[in-house]
Amino acid sequence: MKPVVQISLDLTNIDEALETAAMAIRAGVDWLEAGTPLILAEGLHGVKKLREAFPNTPIVADLKTMDGGYLEAEMMAKAGASYVVVMARAHEETIKCVVNAGRDYGIGVMGDNLGCPDMVVAAKWLEDLGCGYVIHHIGYDERRGIAAQGKRMPSPLDQLREVVNAVNIPVQAVGGLSLEQAIQCPAYGAPLVVLGAPLTIDADAFKTADGNLESSLRLICEKIHAYGDVAVGKV
Repeated sequence: MKPVVQISLDLTNIDEALETAAMAIRAGVDWLEAGTPLILAEGLHGVKKLREAFPNTPIVADLKTMDGGYLEAEMMAKAGASYVVVMARAHEETIKCVVNAGRDYGIGVMGDNLGCPDMVVAAKWLEDLGCGYVIHHIGYDERRGIAAQGKRMPSPLDQLREVVNAVNIPVQAVGGLSLEQAIQCPAYGAPLVVLGAPLTIDADAFKTADGNLESSLRLICEKIHAYGDVAVGKV
């Protein structure tokens, strides 16, 4: 599949999120993500406003669902989400419920392996349960906590190739990637490239990063899109 550039709107204000989203679309971003901070702050209304402003753009609702899977997915689908996120550490039945809701409402389901003891096994399990995408995710708190101990900060690139080889569905890597690392993701076999904290969002304040973000984003999108088709599955 062709690489997809997704911007994570990890903001807490819908007006700033809409402004950032408009800039990102102008720069060539393909998908918008209503990040967890935005969903916590604005809820369904935030997703609805994104859908109203961008009627033809895929929107990922990063719910990080752990329970009540069907209802959460249904609510976000009705609000205009194109994709929802369920956690691998949720109960099996919750994942199945989200997958069923995705089927009923015509939206995609992304399974997130954050915090799993074996992230490769978790990715395969998510696929087996019906998720259409895998998010290979090293968490914000995990990264910062380990770094505070003076240890090397873990990266999703550490096991990305193993995760890609374990499944036959598209994979995206999330968690503390530099711009250079994010651009490399298609070369690992992961066609869904996420740009977010700390790439385009201030990771501490959860507000739009300063600087000429639009021109930088345009160059990044051009470079990722120029990669060409990415083979999904074993690389």
